[in-house]
Amino acid sequence: MARPYSQDLRERVVGSVLGGRSCRATAALFGVSVSSVVKWSQRFRASGSAAAKPMGGHRPRALGGERVWLLARIAEKPDLTLRGLLAELAARGVVVSYGALWSFFDREGISFKKKPVRQRAGPPRRGAAAAPLASASGPA
Repeated sequence: MARPYSQDLRERVVGSVLGGRSCRATAALFGVSVSSVVKWSQRFRASGSAAAKPMGGHRPRALGGERVWLLARIAEKPDLTLRGLLAELAARGVVVSYGALWSFFDREGISFKKKPVRQRAGPPRRGAAAAPLASASGPA
């Protein structure tokens, strides 16, 4: 990931613009893009500093506050689908993506597998398997 420009360069660029030089001329003088000059100048006018915003870090999870409710809901009704849970969350005022909900359950170690009774259908017109010869002939 690229690093932000130095604070010294940012201050000199903003000082040049405040001194009356145009954004394009300042960009050419310092070898930065015009959009950077404009953004730094706007940030300086709005906040008094052209410092870079923090990079990286960890965003808090959107479903962190709903963990207890979600686990209780799945324990209460285990055949709920993720789409059904999304609708229930939206009714509670929590709007998240399908992927966020899937990731939450993946971190919790809960998977939504097909039930054993829902196996694939066998080939058509196929009867029961024949009994093995040893058991069909009777006692030996």
